[in-house]
Amino acid sequence: MERNISIVYDCDNQPIVLINDVFFKGRRHISWEDVEAYLKNFIGEINEIFETSDKIYIGKDLPDEYSNSKYTRKLKGTLAKAKANAAQGIPEIIQIATNKHFRENLSEKHEKDARLGWYHYDTCFALPCYDSEGNLTGYNIFYAELLVRHAFNGKLYLYDIINIEKKKRSNPL
Repeated sequence: MERNISIVYDCDNQPIVLINDVFFKGRRHISWEDVEAYLKNFIGEINEIFETSDKIYIGKDLPDEYSNSKYTRKLKGTLAKAKANAAQGIPEIIQIATNKHFRENLSEKHEKDARLGWYHYDTCFALPCYDSEGNLTGYNIFYAELLVRHAFNGKLYLYDIINIEKKKRSNPL
């Protein structure tokens, strides 16, 4: 699985995961089945958050939840495309996460798998923009939250990426 991903820093020295290839194209239809299949390549990986040194595991539930969650089903257009393509940068998106905050589990559905609650982290990624001739014109920058479940075994598992917002467009980085 070859990936063209890097971590760059903005003028405020904030990290951004730069995803240089757009694998999942299309404004009207994203093949979430392809995204789910792609994410299966990450199962079993452990990534460490630079800021907190938290180890975040990629479990078997991530591909299905990421591709089929209520949040994902509501996404349209640019935000759907952004979430689909963010899948390529999962390790780096985890590494640069900041602003950890805790929320208790209030859902019966997750009583077993998130018994110890949920952590939310802020993260940022960028996707390239091209003109009609295929020339790079800049990057769309997106902010998002990592949703991480705290399992009964004490481990932290990435569960989904939610609350994606397009913040701005920049010139080529």
